[in-house]
Amino acid sequence: MTVFVAVAEEESFAAAARRLRMSPPAVTRAVAFLEERLGVRLLTRTTRLVRTTDAGSRYLEDARRILLEADEADEAAAGINATPRGHLAVTAPVLFGKIYVMPILTAYLTTFTETTVSALFVDRVVNLIDEGLDVGIRIGSLPDSSLRAIRVGQVRRVVCASPAYLNKYGAPKTPADLVKHPLIAATSVSAGSEWAFAKGKERIGVRLSPRILVNTNDGALEAARSGFGLTRLYSYQVANELAAGTLETVLTDFEEASLPVHVIHREGRHRSAKVRCFVDLAVERLRANTALQ
Repeated sequence: MTVFVAVAEEESFAAAARRLRMSPPAVTRAVAFLEERLGVRLLTRTTRLVRTTDAGSRYLEDARRILLEADEADEAAAGINATPRGHLAVTAPVLFGKIYVMPILTAYLTTFTETTVSALFVDRVVNLIDEGLDVGIRIGSLPDSSLRAIRVGQVRRVVCASPAYLNKYGAPKTPADLVKHPLIAATSVSAGSEWAFAKGKERIGVRLSPRILVNTNDGALEAARSGFGLTRLYSYQVANELAAGTLETVLTDFEEASLPVHVIHREGRHRSAKVRCFVDLAVERLRANTALQ
């Protein structure tokens, strides 16, 4: 099962062999033995990629769950003081991962020397189980699921610009004033053409036509810092710029309610030491960060 999961995730027998520190022929034999014993083809091979069949996709999900439970059983037998070891897979939004998660990962690896980490930083909702991940950082409301979630802070959407821009063109007083300004929109924060605001219980929607539409928050941040116009980002993404005075927020009286930030992980009867120790460290560090309060 371990060999099959590695091949399926790497989409390559050679890459799986390197990951498992096995010879490629041994990996090939293990998968062939598994398919023969089950009487079903789990993988399709092409000259470039290895893909799971329909049966293989279902088996992959079960195999991940079984291997996780086996690891948890080992950890439970070893006791609460077991030393974290093995591979940990973590996901977070791109800029959040760069600013806040990477320092936690390096501290974790420095403390627990028998661990390795892979980090998937993407601005989309990631299914931990489907993508074989152990821990995630999620911003926003959580759907009901079997995942365990620990709240560590909150963020809000803020409109900001450089002091030089605001000194030259003035700050908008109401959301309706935004139509008079060049706007920079990051698709991960404001996917549509409408920016939503609030005043008390009243929701205010403003349809806008950004001059710049960019798929990365870094891009929107750089354009705003340069003095081109106004952008709308999450408060954590501009915390350093606000502290340094290179950006200033506007329309603060019209901000929507804050969004929660959670550390999530797959629920189990026992958390493995590698997951437990990372979650404990992440919760401690993130809750102590004033940019998330």
